[in-house]
Amino acid sequence: MDSTETVGEAIARTLAEIGVTHAFGVISIHNMPILDAIARQGRIRFIPARGEAGAMNMADAHARVTRSLGVCITSTGTAAGNAAGSQVEALTAGSPVLHITTQVDRPFMDRDRAAIHDVPRQPDMLRAISKQYLRAWEAANATDTLLAAARAALAAPSGPVTYEIPVDVQRAQVPLRAVAGRPGHRGAGPDDAALDALAAMILRARRPMLWLGGGARGASAAATALLERGFAAVTSTNGRAVVPEAHPRSLGAFNMTPEAQALYAQADLMLVVGSRLRGNETRNNAMTLPPLAQIDAEGSQAGRNYPVGLFVEGDARLALEGLLARLPAALDTDPAFLAAIAPARAAAEAALRRALGPYAAVADALDARVLAGALPWVRDVTISNSTFGNRYVKIAAPHLGVHALGGGIGQGIAMGIGAGLAGMGKAVTLLGDGGAQLMLGELATAVDAAAETVFVLMNDRGYGVIRNIQDAQYGGRHVYADILTPDFALVCASIGLPHARVEAVADFPAVLDRALTAPGPAMIEIDMTAIGPFAESFAGPPAGAAGSVR
Repeated sequence: MDSTETVGEAIARTLAEIGVTHAFGVISIHNMPILDAIARQGRIRFIPARGEAGAMNMADAHARVTRSLGVCITSTGTAAGNAAGSQVEALTAGSPVLHITTQVDRPFMDRDRAAIHDVPRQPDMLRAISKQYLRAWEAANATDTLLAAARAALAAPSGPVTYEIPVDVQRAQVPLRAVAGRPGHRGAGPDDAALDALAAMILRARRPMLWLGGGARGASAAATALLERGFAAVTSTNGRAVVPEAHPRSLGAFNMTPEAQALYAQADLMLVVGSRLRGNETRNNAMTLPPLAQIDAEGSQAGRNYPVGLFVEGDARLALEGLLARLPAALDTDPAFLAAIAPARAAAEAALRRALGPYAAVADALDARVLAGALPWVRDVTISNSTFGNRYVKIAAPHLGVHALGGGIGQGIAMGIGAGLAGMGKAVTLLGDGGAQLMLGELATAVDAAAETVFVLMNDRGYGVIRNIQDAQYGGRHVYADILTPDFALVCASIGLPHARVEAVADFPAVLDRALTAPGPAMIEIDMTAIGPFAESFAGPPAGAAGSVR
């Protein structure tokens, strides 16, 4: 064996040895030393996306579903910029993604001399969209810097970290050396005195609740144990299934319904775990909540959106396990309060089903199959996700729920590909026709990669939610919302993607079953113009003036 290797080879080998199995990106002249090494070594499957934005969404979804490090590889300049919007989504969701991007040769770097693919202030842009930004200045520390970036991405609170490496560094020779250990998820332990105070606060409560967010995803066992001891629970959309979605003491993500708010009025303590209490789930923080305590891995989140009586900084799992050690096996909880949770959840679900009209049958079919099959449930920003996707279709575990948390449309196709390559069963991906057009080219990536995903495309031929808002607030003037929509059957035929159109909801379950059992990707297009509208119009997020609290 040679005693030296190129830095590109060292990076490819190091990624494989720390457990990376997939990477997503677009090849270019500035990342060829790394990608050529990945191909020759054959230890990592590289998925060539059609654009850097899609590659980042794929890496993000893959990281969420596998609960491991996602890897996106881009080139310098505009290519790194192309990934920026999708990296903002990963930053919003706290996804542990390693963005390996490149730079021009060091003699021209940071000097604004217009070298090919050089752009001014690239590090400033990357810092703005990253949890942390690291650059490999020298070949000697390139792999150590890579490992530091991976550790930072995985450490609580997790998030995307950018590792920037100039192309001349990638070509340089370095001594061959072993990789010691694997970066893992790390979380800080909470302060014992803070946990003692929190336990005392809980013991004084008679009607305690948990609000579980995405930061509690790793604390399922401890959170469920607290329910069994006497807590009720509600979740954010990103905290779904931290406790079982059908648990009789959980409202699930029905967090703004009248029934939920009636329970909040009765509760005497709400422990917020790993959640920002986002505006679209709290009416821009105008919704009345009980007295709050908060656990978060990031100290700067303390009382950011609501005042809290006590803040505990630390990893959610470690904090909840510490609480369990300090609490009795059964809390002195008001039994009538706990008994009211399941009926409140049932009433909220029933109201939602009525609002769906004919699409209740679609939601029911998806609910049954996604939960029973423990399948990844991926959603783009659509009316259908805002109504039933985010709360009605239940998931079996928190890592199986993937959606565009930042609210940007058009990321669903790429996220469905990343989830479908995670080896967790067939991903079911809910799309809208408007959003799908942003990354239509990534459908070719799905076919190329044989991604195990079923795209369920809700086609109302335009921006349906925008039309609804215009009906509610702008006198019915539909401007810029009625866009040209492709013939998706022809698009799918051109790339060999199986396609089926559903014009009657009664046909959907059988079509879905066929797609779930067939290998590779498929698209099911639901023709909403043939089926008709929802029973109730959805006119924007609940925080808006015309929003529905359902």
